[in-house]
Amino acid sequence: MHKQFENSLLKATGAKGLDSEELIQSLWSGYGKILRCTLQGGNIPSVVVKIVQLPKGSKHPRGWNTDIGHQRKLRSYEVEKYWYENFAKDCSSKCRVPKCFGIDRKEDEILMILEDLNQAGFPLRKTYINWNEITICLQWLAQFHAQFMQRKPQGLWHIGCYWHLDTRPDEWNIMDDPLLKKAAKAIDKKLSECKFKTIVHGDAKLANFCFSEDGLNVAAVDFQYVGGGCGMKDVAYFLGSCMTEQDCEKREKETLAIYFESLRKGLSNTTINTNELELEWRSLYHVAIADFHRFLKGWSPGHWKINSYSERISRLVCNQLLK
Repeated sequence: MHKQFENSLLKATGAKGLDSEELIQSLWSGYGKILRCTLQGGNIPSVVVKIVQLPKGSKHPRGWNTDIGHQRKLRSYEVEKYWYENFAKDCSSKCRVPKCFGIDRKEDEILMILEDLNQAGFPLRKTYINWNEITICLQWLAQFHAQFMQRKPQGLWHIGCYWHLDTRPDEWNIMDDPLLKKAAKAIDKKLSECKFKTIVHGDAKLANFCFSEDGLNVAAVDFQYVGGGCGMKDVAYFLGSCMTEQDCEKREKETLAIYFESLRKGLSNTTINTNELELEWRSLYHVAIADFHRFLKGWSPGHWKINSYSERISRLVCNQLLK
């Protein structure tokens, strides 16, 4: 970490010095790194810093080294910076996110100084979760969507989620699925033109949730693709990241019931017509599955998330929309 960023870190946290830096992970395609910094003095023992280094070119692990991909990635970090500066503070304890202590910039580098969720009581990252933990995450998503219901995504992605069709023309072009390719724009239009819109997380996979030791609370990270849209996109994507295709199908009614019960509670003090909202969004759940399936078929045709359930749902959606 260069001197300007170190000084910004100490000033933002009130620390006297920087004790150690631990690499948590490198950012996708070589765009920087995430560090845990242990601090000397002050009231904050440690923070997590995200250092984004904006290269002129990129090395994508799947070979997507196009200018479109590069510009999308650059925009994603500007969006995340704006999110932490202007939106994150509005998240309640029911949709916990890291506090942002400060942001700095030096030429093509961005520094985000964030709360260490390990210290805040969310030290666990999971690759498998049980039904209770799935419920906790669905409730987090519902409360997050309720918090930002009908709020304009000013400064964020106009349409959130990293697989949004307008940002993925290369993947659409090479897709070897004529029916899904033909229906892609209709799928996107159906989701994007819904009456009830919120701000979606945009990458709500299991890996971006941090759990408390007792498994009763959760917080979320990684807001590069946060933006406007239908909440079903987050729900469909999350469930596909942590449940088998058999469970996704078998427990669909249960998972949606949990989500909408929590969403209604989150909107109980608003004038939103929750009956109308639920009716609309339930009808879009399968459309959201088809939307992500469309992305995968172009981006990584052999991906493990492409399965008979998402294939069957996508066929049904395509046939309905292309009538």
